[in-house]
Amino acid sequence: MSQADAGDGEADVVQGAGPSELRDPFIRQELKRAGVWLGLASAIALVVLLVQPLLIIFGGLVFAAMLDGGVRLIGKVLPIGRSWRLMIVVLLAISFIAGTVYLAGVQITAQFAQLQVTLVNQATRLIGWASAHGIMPGSADIKDMAQQALGSFGKVTAFLGSAVGAVASVLMVLVIGLFVAIEPRLYDRGLQWLVPQDMRGEFAITIDRMAHTMRRLLAGRLIGMLVEGILIWGMLWVGGVPMALLLGILAGMLAFIPNIGAIVTGVLMVAVGFSAGLNTGYWAIATYFVVQNFDGYVVIPMVAKRTVDMPPALTLSSQILASTLFGVFGLALADPMVAMIKVALERESELAERAEGGAGAAAA
Repeated sequence: MSQADAGDGEADVVQGAGPSELRDPFIRQELKRAGVWLGLASAIALVVLLVQPLLIIFGGLVFAAMLDGGVRLIGKVLPIGRSWRLMIVVLLAISFIAGTVYLAGVQITAQFAQLQVTLVNQATRLIGWASAHGIMPGSADIKDMAQQALGSFGKVTAFLGSAVGAVASVLMVLVIGLFVAIEPRLYDRGLQWLVPQDMRGEFAITIDRMAHTMRRLLAGRLIGMLVEGILIWGMLWVGGVPMALLLGILAGMLAFIPNIGAIVTGVLMVAVGFSAGLNTGYWAIATYFVVQNFDGYVVIPMVAKRTVDMPPALTLSSQILASTLFGVFGLALADPMVAMIKVALERESELAERAEGGAGAAAA
């Protein structure tokens, strides 16, 4: 049949629903699937674009958990209102910081300047020794290399890279944490409102377990920081190692980051120790090993029984990944993030087992 004859007959009508036929169930199902994938891609893009503000918000939640832990601890001793207990925690924290700065502020400032010079000199000597033995090729300016390497070490946040930005980030973390700690139930209800009504009960249980895990994790970290800082300061002071107070404070702060913090602490201690002589260098090495072994075999197991026991390999892997993706700020928050993910996965597994048990009972 020719095309002309075909035109005189019936029109060739395409079968099936088109994209404009939204009432068709198949089209609606496909649009839902496309919407899910589009929403997932948009969410990933937003996370990538807003990762630094999200880290600041998460840091505020971590600080809120610290405050909430202190409020609950005081509540076991003083049966007063939550607002009064929170005020006591904040005043104690401010008093501790102000007292430390007042009593040892001048000493810490002088030791910090001395530490920078000592590290540059020690790095220069090490690189010079390596160059003399052919380990480092070329005749680059060793002192400039050391200063550049140590200059990058002092950044507080990789995404801002300036003192003003670091201070602003810390202030935002403190403000967010304080607001959340003042009225945690308000934000808890707000999160539940975003979840479908039939799932809010299970979601509330999951959030409560996450908050409980966060408080225990941070309590363990604070105890470890205090013990390690005091031990290192005391042993270095007894051994006559310079800048013992500053090294103790830095060791306590770096103890918040397991594994990597201990390595950085050891490098600082050994560098400062050998700057004052071989005996003090050996004493610094001995102090490092004694404190780390005591912390690893005594303090951490005792604390882990009452807090959150996370596998060391998982902790180290998460820190490497977070520091690569998010910089120093991500490194500091790696453990809390992994702990929250761990709680969510355990909760999901529990719900799946409960659903399988219910289905098996119904089938029986």
